[in-house]
Amino acid sequence: MKRSPRFVAAIVALVAAMLCATSAIAAPMRLWHAYRGEEQRALETLVKQYAPGEVELLALPYDAFGSKLAAAIPLGDGPDLFIDAHERLGDYRARRLVAPVGDALDEAAPFSAPALQAVQLDGQAFAVPLSQKCVALYVNTDLVRDDPRELEDLVALRATLPKDVFPLAYEAQGAYAHAAILAAFGGQLLDASDQLAFVGPAAERSVELVRGLLDQRVVPEDADGSLVTNLFRSGKAAFAISGPWLAADLGSAKELHYRVALLPRIRATGQLMRPLLTVESVMMSPKGAARAEVRALARKLASAEAASLRARVARTLPARGDVELPSGDRFLGTFAAQAALAIPMPSSRAMRATWEPVNRALRKVLRRDATAEVALAEAKRRFDDVRRPLPPPASPAPLAVLIGLGALVGAFQLVRSARDADYGAALRRSLPAYRYVLHAVIAIGVLVMLPLTIGAGTSLFAGGAGDTRYVGIANFVSILTARGGSLLSSGSFYLVLAVTCVWTVVNLFFHVTIGVALALVLSRPIMRLRAMYRVLLIIPWAVPSYVTALAWKGMFHRQFGAVTGVILGLNDLLGTHLEPIAWFSSFTTAFTANVATNVWLGFPFMMVVTLGALTGVPEEVLEAAEVDGATRWQRLRLVTLPMIRPTLMPSITLGAIWTFNMFNVVFLVSGGDPDGTTDILVSEAYRWAFTREAQYGYAAAYSVLIFLLLSGATRLSEWRRSAREARERAPVDAAAGAATAGVP
Repeated sequence: MKRSPRFVAAIVALVAAMLCATSAIAAPMRLWHAYRGEEQRALETLVKQYAPGEVELLALPYDAFGSKLAAAIPLGDGPDLFIDAHERLGDYRARRLVAPVGDALDEAAPFSAPALQAVQLDGQAFAVPLSQKCVALYVNTDLVRDDPRELEDLVALRATLPKDVFPLAYEAQGAYAHAAILAAFGGQLLDASDQLAFVGPAAERSVELVRGLLDQRVVPEDADGSLVTNLFRSGKAAFAISGPWLAADLGSAKELHYRVALLPRIRATGQLMRPLLTVESVMMSPKGAARAEVRALARKLASAEAASLRARVARTLPARGDVELPSGDRFLGTFAAQAALAIPMPSSRAMRATWEPVNRALRKVLRRDATAEVALAEAKRRFDDVRRPLPPPASPAPLAVLIGLGALVGAFQLVRSARDADYGAALRRSLPAYRYVLHAVIAIGVLVMLPLTIGAGTSLFAGGAGDTRYVGIANFVSILTARGGSLLSSGSFYLVLAVTCVWTVVNLFFHVTIGVALALVLSRPIMRLRAMYRVLLIIPWAVPSYVTALAWKGMFHRQFGAVTGVILGLNDLLGTHLEPIAWFSSFTTAFTANVATNVWLGFPFMMVVTLGALTGVPEEVLEAAEVDGATRWQRLRLVTLPMIRPTLMPSITLGAIWTFNMFNVVFLVSGGDPDGTTDILVSEAYRWAFTREAQYGYAAAYSVLIFLLLSGATRLSEWRRSAREARERAPVDAAAGAATAGVP
């Protein structure tokens, strides 16, 4: 059918108009944040006011915020702008997750000098300040009336309070909270040259002061943020050191009366406690910074009107000096006065490498596992080890030669097969079968083989996004040589491997023993309510592992855990004087806590598998063994277990692999304590990837070694099983051969 030129031109014009209209529709702006409660409500109000229908808001957990950004932004799927603490700027810039904000920062706006300085790197602004946060002193006015002039005054307060009430609750083992005390001694966490400064007399005296407060029960042991909140909310703490986020958690506790005051002085120095200052800011990804509407939104979010709304609704301290605080709001007024005394956190990338070694050193000293001098020196060594220079670049020639040789061998095999006369016919006959398995091959290739290949390739590189280089097998050499230290030093590959193997063997023993024992009991037909017991015993397996891990961690808390409650109850009942166990202060008890949690999680799987296997044991065989005079134990050992072993072995192998890589329990229960001795290989790999300056190549090398270990162990197990089966068949085959030879 012939078309007229006018008709063709109309079609072309219509298509062009549709394309223009599509391009004219701007993609929605993506804004990520970690706010909750009133802060989230204030942000949603501002977004609706400034850009209705143009912004996609996504709230993420704070602990996973940085890793989500690092995974999404390089692929172009991340946010255009996001809200985070300024101290991550150095790390984000090195990984190319942020870009200069340009005209999004109103240079004429009266931002506070510390806030403006905090968001600048090398003279360029990489974020727009929104609010300032620091810790201050919360006072329970139902328990005390006056604010302490000096921190040491709380020792005398201990005698005037009820026995179960602590004078002060704060995260004593956390570097962020401890920095306020450290500053009063003239110390700091990081110096101007990006070196760890948590060493020397000032740091040692600050830690020894806190250890004295713990010994005198002025401060609770092993206190985290949730424990501090619960103690202060329930009236079990007269004072608490925390930030404005504590007030949000206390909002529903109407029976609690409190106020906020400035942090006291340290008597030993006469200086005020000076906390770290965090500046929450709007940051932009490189893609977002290129869009004018994104920069305009960031500018509006940092405006005086937006800051005033956040101060009223969320009670956050503005980063601007032209915003008046709500009249009569002593809460914000006190935090403003405390922020004026606070020390802005460095935004250098080295700051991200500070937290882990300092936190570990604090825990070691406060638990009396080491002296302050030894623990702080160890923290310095760990910090320097993480920030050591990258390996020198390696030549990719050896890798190219290996790939080329592999390709040549593959091509030779293909040519050899193609020259076979039957190859073509066999291939054509197999085409229908290939079509049936094609989808499975694609799925396994994309979900299994491709990640393995990428991981193996990543292990040959070192550095972050800003300085990635090919280093060959340098990461493997560094791991296998313990980074130049002792082969059995804390955190070395061989020590962690030994812990991982012991962890796997012990857990597997209890999984199989308890699972098989319970299955044998539940399989007895005379047992009543078997169905109900089976459902109850499967519950530990059905509950998500991270929920169970957190619950068990709470039970093992030295002061407030359920295990301690049982010990104290026995003391009252039997008149004994058993002391509560500090579960995470020694390797033996911390390892026991991890094993107990994982056994609770793992035995139901073995129980279910064994129950299924027992249904395949013929009753006739058991009855024949009983008639022959076999005891119950003999029937179990010589009949039942050998018959269910072929079913159990694959499950045991699978359970060993799961346990070898059981990250959730180790990370959530003990957290590697004490001093990383309970870490296993997979948790150590996680730390190198996400808490030690994002050394993904080094973490990938750990993953490759884990894969090789598991693959080798699995192959060895299969080889031993095949050899054993061959030995068992040999007499039968020999007898059959002899019988066949005797047949004429």
